[in-house]
Amino acid sequence: MSNEFIPAAKPIIGDAERDAVDAVLRSGMLAQGSEVAAFEEEFSRSLVDGRATVAVNSGTSGLHLGLLAAGVGPGDEVIVPSFTFAATANAVALTGATPVFADIEPAHYCLDADHVAGLVTERTKGIMPVHLYGHPADMPGLTEVASRNGLALYEDAAQAHGASLHGTPVGAFGTFAMFSLYPTKNMTSGEGGMVCTGDAEVERALRLLRNQGMRRQYENELVGFNARMTDLHAAIGRTQLERVADWTATRQANARYFDTHLEGVGTPAVADGAVHVYHQYTITVPDDRDGFATALREEHGIGTGVYYPIPNHRLPSFAREAELPATERAAATVLSLPVHPGLDDEDRERIVTAVNTLAKAGA
Repeated sequence: MSNEFIPAAKPIIGDAERDAVDAVLRSGMLAQGSEVAAFEEEFSRSLVDGRATVAVNSGTSGLHLGLLAAGVGPGDEVIVPSFTFAATANAVALTGATPVFADIEPAHYCLDADHVAGLVTERTKGIMPVHLYGHPADMPGLTEVASRNGLALYEDAAQAHGASLHGTPVGAFGTFAMFSLYPTKNMTSGEGGMVCTGDAEVERALRLLRNQGMRRQYENELVGFNARMTDLHAAIGRTQLERVADWTATRQANARYFDTHLEGVGTPAVADGAVHVYHQYTITVPDDRDGFATALREEHGIGTGVYYPIPNHRLPSFAREAELPATERAAATVLSLPVHPGLDDEDRERIVTAVNTLAKAGA
């Protein structure tokens, strides 16, 4: 059995991506152009039921511009999970609005609709769930809270390309949704993000905001940003989009193998009607999670990730008082194992053997 290190994540970049980039370089048209337009159309058709899609230079830019385009600004509040990457709350704060941190439901690590309902105030503008680890959030419950209170829904779908709930794809629920294309995501463009919306006014605002407030050169309609995606990045993304469904199927097969064979740790739950795309395969280790991760790395050559060890409300950048018990438990016990399409049968066996051995021994 090989002792080669198994990384927690492994971007897949091959000849197809290199050829696509070379074609753009040969064209001499490197900035936002025909490749970006084609990528937007193909992403829309493939993943979000035909919703208008706007390519930007990062997922964080996508969240920021999406919120601005949806009218979020100073004086507003947006309810977000604390158990997520800081970009979710950062994007809210960058608009001048206030992120309000809600707890998660422990089965799927996504926003708890009941807790969200208790946080609504007269300043609340919207709710922004994160489809964490590739599992869709409780959109029926959150939609009911939003509808009852006249609030908007915004989706942080950074980790959820191809996930769905009761037949509706993630990204087709809210006023807008953002998908990240960072190198470790289920598909990548090298760096970048996609913002999807069914609202024509939000779409128009997004296209203005990403390009210095212009639709036509030098006709600046508002104060905007330089958040464009290049054709180089779009060319990579288009190539990856052709294969992401197959990669997702491999991730799901890897997850089923782990579900069947892992012992002594908590394995991911999948809600009824949900399609989980396993950006992460996240187990729970109730005792000494960090020691467990160290042993996997140092004794067995297996990389892992902790997403996320410090809840947003306890970060120095926010430092809010909040009672979020499910969030605190998750931050102390979650551990993500390799689940990427680069695993082979021997890798999967090594991971299972190592986890079961450590769990049995108490790490």
